[in-house]
Amino acid sequence: MSEVLEVARQARTAAAALAPLQRSAKDAALRAMADALVSRVDEVLAANAQDVQAGREAGTPESLLDRLVLTPARVEAMADGLRHVATLPDPVGEVVRGSTLPNGLELRQVRVPLGVVGIVYEARPNVTADAAGLCVKSGNAVLLRGSASAYRSNTVLVDVLARAATDAGLPEHSVQLVPGTDRASVQELMQARGLVDVLIPRGGAGLIEAVVSGSQVPVIETGVGNCTVYVDAEADLDMAVGIVVDAKTTRPSVCNAAETLLVHEAVAAEFLPKAAKALEGVVLHADERAAAHLEHSVPATDEDWAAEYLSLDLAVGIVDSLEAATDHIRRWGSGHTEAIVTRSQPAARRFVSRLDSAAVMVNASTRFTDGSAFGFGAEIGISTQKLHARGPMGLPELTSTTYVVTGDGHVRG
Repeated sequence: MSEVLEVARQARTAAAALAPLQRSAKDAALRAMADALVSRVDEVLAANAQDVQAGREAGTPESLLDRLVLTPARVEAMADGLRHVATLPDPVGEVVRGSTLPNGLELRQVRVPLGVVGIVYEARPNVTADAAGLCVKSGNAVLLRGSASAYRSNTVLVDVLARAATDAGLPEHSVQLVPGTDRASVQELMQARGLVDVLIPRGGAGLIEAVVSGSQVPVIETGVGNCTVYVDAEADLDMAVGIVVDAKTTRPSVCNAAETLLVHEAVAAEFLPKAAKALEGVVLHADERAAAHLEHSVPATDEDWAAEYLSLDLAVGIVDSLEAATDHIRRWGSGHTEAIVTRSQPAARRFVSRLDSAAVMVNASTRFTDGSAFGFGAEIGISTQKLHARGPMGLPELTSTTYVVTGDGHVRG
C-alpha cells in the first residue's frame, strides 16, 4: 500500500474513534493544540523562513509570498482561532429536524461527522491549523495536503498539532500530513474513494479545476474570488471610498479582495477621482468611460473583467444602472462575494435578488466574507457551489446527517 493510502487508512480508523467523542474531549484537544503552537513557535517560524527563502529564490511574486509568510502575530492568531473554535457549539448530535409520525415512530435527523476529510490547499500554512481545528471539533479525521512551497512549514505545524491532539486524548492519526510534494500524491488522494469521504480544494483556479475534474472522491468546490464593489447612484461617496480601499488594498492576495469596481454613471465624475486618489499605488484597468475621469489608468480588456488579480490591480467600469451592474457581475464574476454601496434600501434589495453569489454585502467590504469575520472561528474554505455548503464553511458544513428512527416494535407489514 502506498504512503498516501496508508495515511488514509489510518485516518479511517481514527475517524471511527473520533466521531463519538464528547465535546469536552475535543475542546480540551483544541486548547492543547493552541498552547503547543505558542510553545513551539520558534520551530514553526524557522521552518517557515526556509520556505519563504526558497520561494524568493524561485521568483515567487510578493503577493503569493504574503500568503506563505508566518510571523509571531500570525501564529498567535492561529492559536487564538483554535481556542475560539473550542468555544463554539458542537454540531455533532444537533437535531436538524424531528417529528413523530402518524404511526408513532419518532423521527430525528441528526448531524454526524463526514468521516475523513482531505484538504488540498496552496501556500497558506495558516490553513493547516484552521482545517485541523475545524475537523477535530466536528469529529472528523483530517488529511492535510499543502503545497510544496509550504512543505517545511506544514511538516512542523502538523507535527505540533498532531502530537498535542494525541497527548490530549484524541485518537492517533486524527490529524495527518499527506506525504509527498508532487502531483502523484494528490492524484492518489483523489483516487482514495472508500477511505476518504470528501476532498476540499482551496487555492487557485488551476488547483480547484484539477481536483474537481479528476477526483473519484466527492468534492466540495471552493471558488476563486473575482469580487466586485458596485457604487450606486444613491451611495454615500465617502463611505464608498472607504469600502473600496479596504476591499482592494488591505490584503490584495486573498480571495475576498475586490478585483472589480463598477460605478453608476450618475456619480462617476465625482466619485472616481476621489477613489483614485485614495487608491494610490493601485493600477486601474479602466473602460473608456471610466478612463475619462482618471488621470492614470490602463485600458481594461475582457481578461481584466474576468481576472482574479491577487495584486494591487483593479478593473474599473461605469454602468448606466444597477441592472447593468448585476448583469456585468453575473457575466464576469466568480460567484464569490459582491458588494453594493447605497443609501437606498430598494436598490440594495434589487441588487441582492438579482445576484447568484455565495455572499452579498450591503454597505460593507467584500473582505468580511471569511469564517472568522462571520463568527465561525475559522473556515475550511469558501464554497461557491450550491450543494451542501455555500460561503465560508465552518463546523456545520463539515457534517452530514443520519436519520434516527425510534419505534416500539413497529413493523412495516
